[in-house]
Amino acid sequence: MYQVLLFLHSWLRWFVVGAGLLAVVRAYMGWTGRRPFTKSDNGISAAFSGFMWLQVIVGLGLYFGLSPYGLKAMKVAGAMKDPTARFFGMEHIAVMILAAILAQVGRIALKNASTDTLKHKKAFTYFAIALVLVLLMIPWGLWNPYRPLFRP
Repeated sequence: MYQVLLFLHSWLRWFVVGAGLLAVVRAYMGWTGRRPFTKSDNGISAAFSGFMWLQVIVGLGLYFGLSPYGLKAMKVAGAMKDPTARFFGMEHIAVMILAAILAQVGRIALKNASTDTLKHKKAFTYFAIALVLVLLMIPWGLWNPYRPLFRP
């Protein structure tokens, strides 16, 4: 079961990143170009938020029982001194949940906005921050532990 969730979590991140990039670009173009907020804009914002929450659910499945880096890593004495245990045990999960919350708040904020330009602006702001947080917490191996970008 661990390998299945790890595979899903590894590959699902690319749907999150792709939907996030598309949502941010569409929101920016709509905001600066003063375009109407279309069904496509709404759909991609829903996809970004939905993929974020699906990724969080799969990640929580790993964190709460299957991954050696989840809660188990935090039970080890001195886990805060171990960069890998700290990253996967605390930093990764906390920032990714924050990013999912920001994406969801962005969805709510854009639905409550009074004009199309304001919808695009709110979508851009929330989705861009959420996407930056996601990109910072993917284990690229640059400032955090390396993990394969595509798991077989």
